[in-house]
Amino acid sequence: MIDTGTVIKVGIADMKIGLKGSSIRTSGLGSCIGVVLYDECIGLAGMVHVMLPSSSLGKGASMNPAKYADTGIDELIRLLGKRGADVRRLKCKMAGGAQMFQFQSKSDVMRIGPRNAEAVKEALKKHRVPIVAEDIGGNKGRTIEFYTSTGILQVRTVNEGTKEL
Repeated sequence: MIDTGTVIKVGIADMKIGLKGSSIRTSGLGSCIGVVLYDECIGLAGMVHVMLPSSSLGKGASMNPAKYADTGIDELIRLLGKRGADVRRLKCKMAGGAQMFQFQSKSDVMRIGPRNAEAVKEALKKHRVPIVAEDIGGNKGRTIEFYTSTGILQVRTVNEGTKEL
């Protein structure tokens, strides 16, 4: 049985931090990616729900860093560091990045899920954060929940049940 502490809900294009004993959950992961970064030594974790690969796609004066892979990863690492995480100990688990619709065109613009996955991996590589588990791709939606006490990422996939990473 997984602990039943506080559940922190992360919305679309949102990010939150969870302390030991809590869990962090996001749903609605189609082409979006739920990225969890955690420092298991202190039981601190953060999750960002990434919608798009690059902040260069942003329009308007007020940009939400959680919406994009590049700025979302940077900001989450910064926030975890402020809360006492050692950036050198951070690990990543992630899920999402589905190709929700089939298009006749092979245009890169329509490959949002795969492009999100590539951008997240690139941002993590820049910070030298290892990916220890992932459930990426496919064509089904997911809900994920990360448990800070155990380091388990539970992935519920539409019509496929639940698995633990």
